[in-house]
Amino acid sequence: MKQTVLAGVACLFVTGATAAITDPVRLDSGLISGGAGSTPEVRAFKGIPYASPPVGGLRWRAPQPAAHWEGVRKAEAFGATCLPNGANASPAPSEDCLYLNVWTSAKSASDKRPVMVWIYGGGFTNGSGSIPDYDGDALSKKGPVIVTFNYRLGAFGFFAHPELTKESDRGASGNYGLMDQVAALEWVQKNIAAFGGDPKKVTIFGESAGSMSVADLVASRQAKGLFIRAIGESGAWMGLSVAPLRRLADAEQAGIKTAEAVNAKSLAELRQVPAEALMKAARGTGVIVDGWFLPDDPGKIYAQGKQNAVPVLVGSNKDEGTFFLQPTTAEKFTAQARQRYADSADAYLKLYPAGSDEEANASALIGFRDEAAWGMRNWARMQARTVKTKAFLYYFTHEPPADPNAKGPRRRGATHVAEVPYVFQNQRNRPWTDVDKQLSEAMSSYWVNFATTGDPNGKGLPKWPAFDETRSPNPMVLGEKVEVGPGPLAKTQLDFYQAVYEKQEAR
Repeated sequence: MKQTVLAGVACLFVTGATAAITDPVRLDSGLISGGAGSTPEVRAFKGIPYASPPVGGLRWRAPQPAAHWEGVRKAEAFGATCLPNGANASPAPSEDCLYLNVWTSAKSASDKRPVMVWIYGGGFTNGSGSIPDYDGDALSKKGPVIVTFNYRLGAFGFFAHPELTKESDRGASGNYGLMDQVAALEWVQKNIAAFGGDPKKVTIFGESAGSMSVADLVASRQAKGLFIRAIGESGAWMGLSVAPLRRLADAEQAGIKTAEAVNAKSLAELRQVPAEALMKAARGTGVIVDGWFLPDDPGKIYAQGKQNAVPVLVGSNKDEGTFFLQPTTAEKFTAQARQRYADSADAYLKLYPAGSDEEANASALIGFRDEAAWGMRNWARMQARTVKTKAFLYYFTHEPPADPNAKGPRRRGATHVAEVPYVFQNQRNRPWTDVDKQLSEAMSSYWVNFATTGDPNGKGLPKWPAFDETRSPNPMVLGEKVEVGPGPLAKTQLDFYQAVYEKQEAR
């Protein structure tokens, strides 16, 4: 039965008129003072160091504890974003970037509110916890303590080299950005109670590369016990496509080439290479199967039931590809399909025909949408099947109103990242209608309910059944109406991507 988005949806927490968390707040590294949120019931603490600056001799090492400080440190401004964010990033990017931010509406340190820790996207080369769309003010009013943080990016966060592997006590190198994420979660375990949060009720959530990070944290034993629930928005452990992760040996070879490009003959010299020169020489490998943080390909970890047994809420958007794809031609699209799928290319081109340039461009968008949706569905399926936890699947279809101030195309539909402002309830200067506001109210309530109980359902919300491959395989559609299914994938598409995935995993 179809159900419209309800303006009066309810969350499990109702905050009071004012927040009673007072300064200073005592952390394991010292005292801090925060600032007011947009309303008196929220306090915001920004730019808190959760690890030592990873510079000089700490470049390409596991994050080290933050140094203790004396007196009361002001936590009223965001810390630097991580390189290689562009020159327009705010605050300005730096290697010294391991800072986090907390928003709380708790009345006291004994409130034991659920905690939601956000991991940003950006292809592991851009992004930060200070992006305005991630402001936790509005979401924290619904009860949870909200945390955002920065993690190392590009060649600073994802760089492997045989000498780094030899130097480590893990026999691995490369995933320093993921190690930062674990360090932030460890900081939460030690300190979040001071903000009224419950360290036993931590949910991680992220989008794009942040969602991929969530999937990898669920897969990794290094993150065991640091969270009890996980939300992934548009990105599984493979990203948005069915493709294997890079292996350590391959990443190490890329590191050797980088060292040669900057004329560094030792690790000591590599660690002294100016940041600008390093960014010119290397983009970073992204997440790799390093044998330690990820002891095997995450797909195999999930298939064997060796991942962390936590409930998941995952999904994708209707127009993911409008964020990424460039115009193509029938000839180019067909050639790429044959190169990628080899003996399965005819089956792919039957599903996504390219009889003309116009048809090829339409197929490219539909194929991108379907592949992303399959990956998120597969994540839900694997979690429910192998560790028997609840999984909830969504499909975001709402097309936001055109932003007259946006750069580039004004209308890209329900594109990649389009759901984020609705989750955080950050309208900002967007020309939202009543439908937009109601959808945001519903989505933020689902997310908070899930973080609170492990189930998104709550009073006043359309019923969202847990994913079951045979009994309830359809997603919750988040659009002009909030209702169960159908998703974008017919059986033929499901079967095709499943076959591609199984062939890949068998290698």
